[in-house]
Amino acid sequence: MAIIKPFRALRPPVHLAEKVAALPYDVMNTDEAKGMAAGNPYSFLHISRPEIDLPPDVDIHAEPVYVKGQENLAAFLADGTLVQDDEECYYVYRQVMGSVVQTGLVVCSGVDDYQNGIVKKHELTRADKEEDRVKHIDYLDANDEPVFYTFRHNADIEALLTAAISGTPEYDFTAEDGVSHTLWVVRERESIRALTEAFAGIPYLYVADGHHRSAAASRVRELRRENNPSHTGREEYNYFLTVIFPDNELNIMSYNRAVRDLNGHSLAELMTLISRNFEITPLSSRSEPTERHLFGMYLDGKWYELSAREESFDAEDPVGCLDVSILQNNLLSPVLGIRNPRTDQRIHFVGGIRGLGELERLVDGGDYAIAFSLYHTTIDELMALADADKIMPPKSTWFEPKLRSGLFVHLLS
Repeated sequence: MAIIKPFRALRPPVHLAEKVAALPYDVMNTDEAKGMAAGNPYSFLHISRPEIDLPPDVDIHAEPVYVKGQENLAAFLADGTLVQDDEECYYVYRQVMGSVVQTGLVVCSGVDDYQNGIVKKHELTRADKEEDRVKHIDYLDANDEPVFYTFRHNADIEALLTAAISGTPEYDFTAEDGVSHTLWVVRERESIRALTEAFAGIPYLYVADGHHRSAAASRVRELRRENNPSHTGREEYNYFLTVIFPDNELNIMSYNRAVRDLNGHSLAELMTLISRNFEITPLSSRSEPTERHLFGMYLDGKWYELSAREESFDAEDPVGCLDVSILQNNLLSPVLGIRNPRTDQRIHFVGGIRGLGELERLVDGGDYAIAFSLYHTTIDELMALADADKIMPPKSTWFEPKLRSGLFVHLLS
């Protein structure tokens, strides 16, 4: 059973919600974050990417950055940019991006569920990124950005969410990227009780996006438990901020790759090596892969379609037959020398929302020699692998739309 609980969110006043709301910290670099927050003192990026308020030569993982985030959160509280609700509530968060409509419940989820397997994972975390999130959360004394969970959709929960959004929303705005964001506050005790009980009947939750934030929340709980001789298990640090969406509403996009060089191969040598495991077809223009086991390759100003040869992978292996695995095992590793994509600095991962034009830009600009587009991993593949306690290769899924940060924050004490 999944344990969730309501909480007293820190939230912006209605008139500031659109100004505060920001894209999550990990979809941008520091320069991009500075540009997004320029001229907007209310942007949540001052908290989620506090290095934007420090000199450019500061190491983004140095203590002054975490201290600055702490100071900026305190300032937002002091001047009323964020205000804490008087009572514990749930929140319903809807996003609309074109034809994609996803409606999720904003809750606090239990660290115990994360640790005991009620929450299913599909990715490994990187030690450096996990440590960064631990320090960020601990200094803020808050979960400032939610983890994105999913579950197998349920008619009872759908009915409860539909009832919860029948009233007037608290926030309703469209961001500059065209994605609309609507938030309802669930204050009624009976609605809160019904939602809590409904999720108690859900056997498993699945991390869709936010493995590092989940792992960091778990570690912060352990740190605080060790330092609290009066620990009861009911403290706020035993829970962390999540938004839970039904699986049938999620939109997964491709997670593409670019590599800095050809690993010493000439163009002719490269094509010969690739042809061992893929059929290569020149394309007259850019084109997204239309089905599993097809890939796009951009090289030397030209697009090619790669079709994985049947004998190059085991169709019965749930991990090995993923397109990200096929590309890694049959091309990136043996041909381009990317042995460990989690740590190799020669590979760059590009979210599908950026489009094929971004792959062309990277290669044509000279910083990268070759790029690959993939067919997206499906939500069924993700959940089946998580159920089997299998791990996907890194950067297998890119979810859109992204949850906006700053619309709700969970204080740990």
